[in-house]
Amino acid sequence: MHVPPTSEPTCEASCDCGDSAPCPAPHTDLAFPSDDEAFAATLANYAKALGHPARVAIVRLLLRREACVCGEIVDELPLAQSTVSQHLKQLKEAGLIRGEIDGPRVCYCVEPAAIAQLRALVAAL
Repeated sequence: MHVPPTSEPTCEASCDCGDSAPCPAPHTDLAFPSDDEAFAATLANYAKALGHPARVAIVRLLLRREACVCGEIVDELPLAQSTVSQHLKQLKEAGLIRGEIDGPRVCYCVEPAAIAQLRALVAAL
């Protein structure tokens, strides 16, 4: 089962970066794992990335906004900037979010294909 791409979020007009440019191109080639081992490895990778309440909160925030978020993540969570940055790094490494560096700021968006793949994997349990 191939996960279809979804619409690409753009930064909100009220975003700290003031940019209306789209986030980096989404991954469109995420296929449903064809064997049990690949299925388990892919799901485990996503589960590990979501294995902390702060990372779940970050993903939920990005999903609710349906747009890129630049800087507001720290304002929404009771965590230090460095802690939020570490959580963002882990989510990005797992492929669940993407971000674009623009000078001193980074705008983050969910990776729609990865979220769709995660949903399909959980539904197939």
